Amino acid sequence: MDTAVENDHAWTPHEITADSAGTKDLVGWLTALGPDPLNEMLIERKALVFRGFGVDAGSIETVFDKLVPGRLPYVHGNSPRTKVGGNLYTSTEYPQQFTISMHNEMAYAHRWPSRLAFYCEIAAERGGATPVLDGALWYSSLDAEVRDAFAPGVRYVQNLHDGFGFGKSWQDTFETDDRAEVEAFLKSSEAEWEWGSEGLRISQHRPSTAKHPVTGAEVWFNQADQFHPAGLGDETASELYDILEPEEFPQYVTFADGTPIPDAYIEQIQNRGLEHAVDVDWIAGDVLLIDNVLVAHGRRPFEGSRRVLVAMSD
Repeated sequence: MDTAVENDHAWTPHEITADSAGTKDLVGWLTALGPDPLNEMLIERKALVFRGFGVDAGSIETVFDKLVPGRLPYVHGNSPRTKVGGNLYTSTEYPQQFTISMHNEMAYAHRWPSRLAFYCEIAAERGGATPVLDGALWYSSLDAEVRDAFAPGVRYVQNLHDGFGFGKSWQDTFETDDRAEVEAFLKSSEAEWEWGSEGLRISQHRPSTAKHPVTGAEVWFNQADQFHPAGLGDETASELYDILEPEEFPQYVTFADGTPIPDAYIEQIQNRGLEHAVDVDWIAGDVLLIDNVLVAHGRRPFEGSRRVLVAMSD
């Protein structure tokens, strides 16, 4: 694992190997450790990599029962993924040639998971690392002008189609076709919504930073760059602009007062995040556990087959 750039706040995930643990029985080791010491270790280290334990597809749910107990469904998630088990999902199905920029899972939502666990079933032939990033470092790396502009928060817009269109449908996003169930969820989320002839439009005002409930660390905690056209790449953004107004995009973002966010701000957020990230280069059988507030994550492009599963919990 190597940082992309040298910095004064060098940080890497804490690696636990079968050799250092003195056993290849990861479930047994986690059971002996206990949930409270694991939680304390995760908060202190921010991210943990378990390597060399021989975890396979048949045992991963048992491992995840220890790492992310009470796994959460991916309701209101915006990334394309497939459910493959009991609240167990593919990490993303975003095209493999693209980088997924740094983000905290569901930072745009009213409720987000506190932990994420990843399992590498198949490592890519080339590339495909999962970069992870200290959220406090990301926040401090941004220019004061950007931090100040985002201080009042952001407004996220989602246009979810009814089964045909760009992006995700509202049925896939909420894992239901019951409109009343969706409305109950959105009401509890303090979101605004409107049903239309082509689907569902959601608007949410959310903060741009968060403070960790235990450490008090303030971290950059929003997905403005992933909702903004400038974060899509010039070609993709241009194609959408040719057929839609920005507020009609599958997802869009503005400052809290509705004013546009400059492209240069978005580019700085993405670039600084990826510059300071640490790559976790996968070996089949590896497991990664992160604190979803303290640490952001992404994905590097890859070649060949790659299968990484993810689960999340409070």
